[in-house]
Amino acid sequence: MDATTKRECLACGKILHGRADKKYCNDYCRNAYNNGLKSASSNFVRNVNNVLLKNRRILETILGDEEMQKIAKDKLLHQGFQFKYLTHTYTNKKGNVYTFCYEYGYLPLEHDWFLIVKRDGKQ
Repeated sequence: MDATTKRECLACGKILHGRADKKYCNDYCRNAYNNGLKSASSNFVRNVNNVLLKNRRILETILGDEEMQKIAKDKLLHQGFQFKYLTHTYTNKKGNVYTFCYEYGYLPLEHDWFLIVKRDGKQ
């Protein structure tokens, strides 16, 4: 790039002065440009993570200090639990499939009841 080539700020388009490798006219433009790049692609991920964290908080609150706790499906739904979001599943030796939001999970039981559990980090 020679001295006569005019460089423009990637965020606002103003003419840049100073270093040859300068891309932005100030910190505001640098932050605005980078935030714009991240926002479109990460909105979906951010929204899914928010739902997963809310599901986790709901399960954590229900379980409290207990090892296991039963709860009706309608009570989970009333608290805002969204069943389609999960982090992983676990199948025990009996063939029961537990669905997890991080370390908190649930096992569907009969008549729309669920068994809430917590796995320790050792497993």
